[in-house]
Amino acid sequence: VALLCGPIAPAFAQVAGSSGHLLEQEEPSGISPRYLLMNPQGRAVTNEDFRGRFQLVTFGFVSCPDVCPTTLLQFKNILEALGDKAARLQPIFVTVDPERDTGAILLEYTAAFDPRILGLTGSPELVRRAAENFRFKYEKVREPGAASTVYTMNHTAGMVLLDAQGGFVARFAYEMPAVEIAERIRLAMTAGGTR
Repeated sequence: VALLCGPIAPAFAQVAGSSGHLLEQEEPSGISPRYLLMNPQGRAVTNEDFRGRFQLVTFGFVSCPDVCPTTLLQFKNILEALGDKAARLQPIFVTVDPERDTGAILLEYTAAFDPRILGLTGSPELVRRAAENFRFKYEKVREPGAASTVYTMNHTAGMVLLDAQGGFVARFAYEMPAVEIAERIRLAMTAGGTR
């Protein structure tokens, strides 16, 4: 299914990738890395739950055909590249399709890449708020005349790194090599999470 790009505010300049996903041109400003979501077991999770560990956060959806599985494979490769330092990193995949991506579905999906990846969901309102805080855009895309349950999601690609205090460190583009991201994370950990 071809994805379509909707209009994007000039303050959040993006370009469409070959699949229609939104790719960053430059680091966005105004990231407020806060969220209140649910883990696959239905327990509330916030950004405060990972104090003392770095967080690597992305947004996507389980039925995404290309960008999301590629990103989760990057998560796996980043964890492997970090070696023993991987214990200090929590990779987080937030669904932008909470209507279909239940906790059980998210758990099975993320575990297929690496059991250390945490899938989070929530009400549409809480997911929207989290995405806005991280400056990720998404929208439901439905072909004309399609049933309400037949749709895909257009969304921003990339990852956001938070330090051990929950502060913003960096935003990594979708196509950045995993080994390079891992090296940036390792340097941030050595520096105590400062930019």
